[in-house]
Amino acid sequence: MKITPYSLGALLLTLLALPAPTPAVADPTPVVAHRRHSAAEIATFLTSFYGHHGPSTHDRDQRVSQLLKEKQAYSRNADVLLCAQDEPQDIAIGAVTIAPLAGIGWATVTTHWGAGRTDTFTAYVRLDSRPIKLDDVICAG
Repeated sequence: MKITPYSLGALLLTLLALPAPTPAVADPTPVVAHRRHSAAEIATFLTSFYGHHGPSTHDRDQRVSQLLKEKQAYSRNADVLLCAQDEPQDIAIGAVTIAPLAGIGWATVTTHWGAGRTDTFTAYVRLDSRPIKLDDVICAG
């Protein structure tokens, strides 16, 4: 391709005919990255949520995911948040593990029953949930 002064002039005229880019306008609301929950925050939440005998009616209504509410609606014979049919004598929360790439944190929850009997299940919390909520529970047995 041979470039002549006329072709350069035509290119310049074409470029000048294009609309000028508009300058970016700053958004007055700053972009805030969603901070993810830490293992310590999840441990505090689970300890508060479960207490010593299980979640309160308010916590069951306000601090669980829609998934768990639906699970409970289909499981009338058992409490899906406790993986049980009765109220435990005590509840202990194990160490919290977080998986940042998966966006989830979890801990083993141990329920204590009469005669030294215990049971365990895993409680899951999404790292980006706002406000923090119990996302899912998987029973051990």
